[in-house]
Amino acid sequence: MTDIDRIRQRSVAAVILAAGAGSRYAGDTHKLFAEVDGRPVISHVVDAARASEVDEVIVVSGAVDLDPFVPDDVTLIHNEQWADGQATSLRAAVGYAESRRHDALVVGLGDSPGVTTEIWNKVAEVDADLASARYDGELRPPVRLSASMWASLPVSGDDGARALMRQRPDLVRPVPVDGDPHDIDTLEDLRRWS
Repeated sequence: MTDIDRIRQRSVAAVILAAGAGSRYAGDTHKLFAEVDGRPVISHVVDAARASEVDEVIVVSGAVDLDPFVPDDVTLIHNEQWADGQATSLRAAVGYAESRRHDALVVGLGDSPGVTTEIWNKVAEVDADLASARYDGELRPPVRLSASMWASLPVSGDDGARALMRQRPDLVRPVPVDGDPHDIDTLEDLRRWS
């Protein structure tokens, strides 16, 4: 059995963190519903993850109802504590992943429409406890977290995997990718995408 075969036998889920209020975005809708190329931002992200080779796609919602944007083959988790920061959303995803016996999570952001299916796949396929996509030398989501790392994640605040990467840079495996990792936080960000 090759290393690739062993990796493929492990269960890996994609997690899309999409629970925040998007308070810096001053548009008419929540930033996740803003359109890029005629489709909501969240739809770009969900579709890219769905087309990847992960075993399950999980979306963590909170401030707004994402049900209309999440297809039936995607697991939607509502984080009641979303206002306490991104760490609570990641913890909600980890709790669910543990119940489903996933071996690793690949965590991305719901407001990053430039993260392609290829990027999700490249990060998911890496045999590392902690890995991150690297765009032109910069580490950005998605981030791969094996189950052995989950207990080390923060329990509160706005840092998720980023905090772990700062604490343990020696463990981070960069995964070179091509794409645009920038998220949409403001109207100016949206205009850049449009």
